[in-house]
Amino acid sequence: MPVLLQTRHVVPAGPFTGLIATDGPAYLSYAVASRPGEEVDDAREVAQGLELLREVFPAGTLRFELISQACPGAAELLQAAGLQVTARLPVMTLVPGQVRVPETEHGVTIEYVSSEAGRVAGARVAGAAFGMPVEVPTGPPPEPADGGSVLATVDGEAAAVASWTQVADGITEVVGVATDERYRRRGLGALVTAHAVRVAAELGGADLTWLTPGGDDADRVYRTVGFTTAANAVHLVEPGA
Repeated sequence: MPVLLQTRHVVPAGPFTGLIATDGPAYLSYAVASRPGEEVDDAREVAQGLELLREVFPAGTLRFELISQACPGAAELLQAAGLQVTARLPVMTLVPGQVRVPETEHGVTIEYVSSEAGRVAGARVAGAAFGMPVEVPTGPPPEPADGGSVLATVDGEAAAVASWTQVADGITEVVGVATDERYRRRGLGALVTAHAVRVAAELGGADLTWLTPGGDDADRVYRTVGFTTAANAVHLVEPGA
């Protein structure tokens, strides 16, 4: 049975663990390896784990975000079970104390999202930037240790957002970095990323942040604030997801 842990349902499923967001965008729901550092080599155990996860993930949404070096063999067995690789990406890490925060240009304001209105504004920026339906959040944001966001405004208009996930063992993922099309090429992606790292550390207690860039341009942006490649990720989905 899934267990409610702060802002996610945590679903043990053999060699995998499902993380299902209870109040957040779909990209926060995925499965990871449950025994980092161990090889995954039992096809029957993988099949049983998939069956459990299919019962709790909404139809057509099951996906995996794995670190190749942490669970060798897992991606290959999932592919043999019918899942498709959608991306192979570098995993980049940064110790918050080493973050390089760009200068803030005139008219730009960066703030920690502490209200429902701020959450909605950030969700609208991210939804438009990623070409996804906007999942409007309700209620105040969680405590910073449970995840949060920073929002950049330009002359009072929401322009860019970056979020971090629940801090576990001092580690958090920076996600949902997005800039409104009207304000791109102004360094706002780097700015909100750097502030997300800093606030996740100062308010959420993060000792290490990580992320996966969506392409070469994003990779360059993240390197400007101090992120470096530490490993490799592979993302998989069920056909039709």
